[in-house]
Amino acid sequence: MASWSQFVSAAPRLASQVQELFEQYGQGLGYLATVRDDGGPRVHPVAPVITEQGLFCFVVPSPKRRDLERDGRYALHAFPPEDTNDEAYVSGTAAPVTDPRRVNELAGRFQAAPHVDWRLFELSVDVAMVGRAGPVYHIWRDRPDEPGGRRSVRTMRLTLDVRTHRPKPDDEQ
Repeated sequence: MASWSQFVSAAPRLASQVQELFEQYGQGLGYLATVRDDGGPRVHPVAPVITEQGLFCFVVPSPKRRDLERDGRYALHAFPPEDTNDEAYVSGTAAPVTDPRRVNELAGRFQAAPHVDWRLFELSVDVAMVGRAGPVYHIWRDRPDEPGGRRSVRTMRLTLDVRTHRPKPDDEQ
């Protein structure tokens, strides 16, 4: 799994678009999907924090925190814009931040309530996606160990298959 800074380094334009969509209302806003203990999905609104050092989320005691502590897999989707169908999504693994200096620096910088029992998680990036009208999707995957081992952006335009009424990537036409 790549860190946010590794993602930015590998795909700076896409990373900028992802950050722009998460921060379109000022504070980062998104929906965090976690894995319940029975394997089902759980979705929560959150305020992700994106810095040059990483992608983070402050999490108070809650089912989502228990999910992340037990099974760090997550998916994070930006709040939708009011005037377009654009979307941003990242997924990977969340890990608690244990460095007190980093926790204190981010808590002070982003005004995390000092007397609240929150925990700071850093979110790695395995997949990042931006969807634009058209619909066109730009997808980045962290696959350095696969043959060709490149971290690259794939652009895909989807069209509707008139027989099945399901989206079909252009490369299957």
